[in-house]
Amino acid sequence: MDRIGLICRYIKEHPYCTQRELSQQLELSLGTVNTLLKECCRKRYLAQEKSSAGTYELTGVGDAFLEQFQVDGALIIAAGFGSRFVPLTFETPKGLLEVFGERMIERQIQQLHQVGITDITIVVGYLKEKFEYLIDKYGVSLLYNPEYSCKNTLATIYCAREILRGRNMYVLSSDNWLRDNMFHSWECGAWYSSVYMKGNTSEWALHYNKKKRITEVSIGGNDCWVMYGPVYFSKEFSDSFLPFIETAYQTPGTEQMYWEHVLKDSIAELEIYINRQSGQQVYEFENLEELRRFDTRYQTHSDNKALELVATVFQVPESEIQSIRCLKSGMTNKSFLFQLKGKHFICRIPGPGTGLLIDRRQEAAVYEAIRPLSISEKVIHMDGNTGYKIAEYYEGARNAFADSRDDMEACMNLLRYFHGSEPSVEHEFDIRERILFYERLCMEHGGPLFEDYELVRGRMFELMDGLDRLNRPKTLAHIDSNADNFLILPDGSVRLIDWEYSGMCDPLIDLGMCAIYSYYKEQQVELLMELYFGRPAKDEERIVVYSYMALGGFLWALWAVYKSSLGEEFGDYTLIMYRYAKRYYEKIKKK
Repeated sequence: MDRIGLICRYIKEHPYCTQRELSQQLELSLGTVNTLLKECCRKRYLAQEKSSAGTYELTGVGDAFLEQFQVDGALIIAAGFGSRFVPLTFETPKGLLEVFGERMIERQIQQLHQVGITDITIVVGYLKEKFEYLIDKYGVSLLYNPEYSCKNTLATIYCAREILRGRNMYVLSSDNWLRDNMFHSWECGAWYSSVYMKGNTSEWALHYNKKKRITEVSIGGNDCWVMYGPVYFSKEFSDSFLPFIETAYQTPGTEQMYWEHVLKDSIAELEIYINRQSGQQVYEFENLEELRRFDTRYQTHSDNKALELVATVFQVPESEIQSIRCLKSGMTNKSFLFQLKGKHFICRIPGPGTGLLIDRRQEAAVYEAIRPLSISEKVIHMDGNTGYKIAEYYEGARNAFADSRDDMEACMNLLRYFHGSEPSVEHEFDIRERILFYERLCMEHGGPLFEDYELVRGRMFELMDGLDRLNRPKTLAHIDSNADNFLILPDGSVRLIDWEYSGMCDPLIDLGMCAIYSYYKEQQVELLMELYFGRPAKDEERIVVYSYMALGGFLWALWAVYKSSLGEEFGDYTLIMYRYAKRYYEKIKKK
């Protein structure tokens, strides 16, 4: 840290300050301040004020000296999801959440503007469109990080490395809240903001020497100064640090690393200082409960549809909704777990665009039809208009294992009981209609992409014509009967959840769908049918199940192509489903 630069900057910002003020603000002894002032005067950076004894003013030479420390801009990291703030972050990126009526990222932008820093780049990813308004409001630039969903902040800094290279830049997190403006027009060396934490902590601890240069970074510590809040990269620091970032990024196994991991591992070769802040200056909210304690508005009014719904259904204030955490998002929906009155519940939120794909009124009708069977989750609330659903959470339950014979036998027993009970609803699941529907959606968004699509399509219609000739019986079918939707409870009982695709159909469609969702091979399919029927499958039963495997593969391949056109990605799922369509058509032809 250039201490002469610090002296010049402080006097530039606070004319007529005293040596004692300099000592207090810069955390330097009076003797050190006196020595530095003399050196500044000798170099003609400062001149003593004649009208005020003991004070100094910056000279033209001092102004020229400060130019090297001029801050060029700021990089704000805003690409992540913020899973510990669900359900708020299902709708709003964490940095756009309000604290005392002011969005966190906007507060930082305004603080930067106050010291003349207007060249600001925001790295976006999740819900990137939500940040677009900031371009017009503050003149910022947006940089999209395409790897935001699968990699951590190391990839973010790598993505923005050319923004940082050769420039003096603040590196900020969009979700920090800074009480006072801690930014300056000039910075005299790279630093990392830090606060003191008493007792044991899992935060990243900073160790430093007498000159406050960071000498070591450790994960966790006791009674220590920890990384907390803004960071400043001088151009000299970036020149040294970015090669480490580039090497780490290109090294396999670093996908989930923070950029601070690289800093930690290379700290001995870098010059960066600790910037100690008071405990009331920097806030990094770890979860919704912390935000509620800080801004009490969130205890009663979060402006979040899901929390408002839960509060209304249970007739409680939002503050009683505790222990909120994100559950694994499905291909169609998002959901979160919460605790209320000593019990856990799950709130399901329909994903964007699902209103086009799923009729929630039909789903609500299915739950009503199967309620007497006690085979599904216990639904507390189901809104047939919005698709929001609240259900009890089964403590200690687990998903069925598709490769476990015992699990799948239990699942098939439940499925057989369900089909045999013959519940009914007024709507059907018509696989021909669904295939044509998804085909139309794909065509409206660029086409199905498969080179042999017309050939395979013709074969699928051949299979559907064959099923029609069999005139199979219909009952209520689940349709989405994959192993993840079967829950094994601690007492060994089984529940089948998530009935949003359910409708009247040939019950054997559930075996075909279960098989392809589990990525089963032919021998496993044969066992699945035997577990369901309690005997080896008959020829017609086998042909029907194989047909639904092929048709299901074709249907879900189209579904995935359409969802991909909207920006979602499912890896090799599309290819696997399309292969089922082709492979099991061939198996049927050989029968």
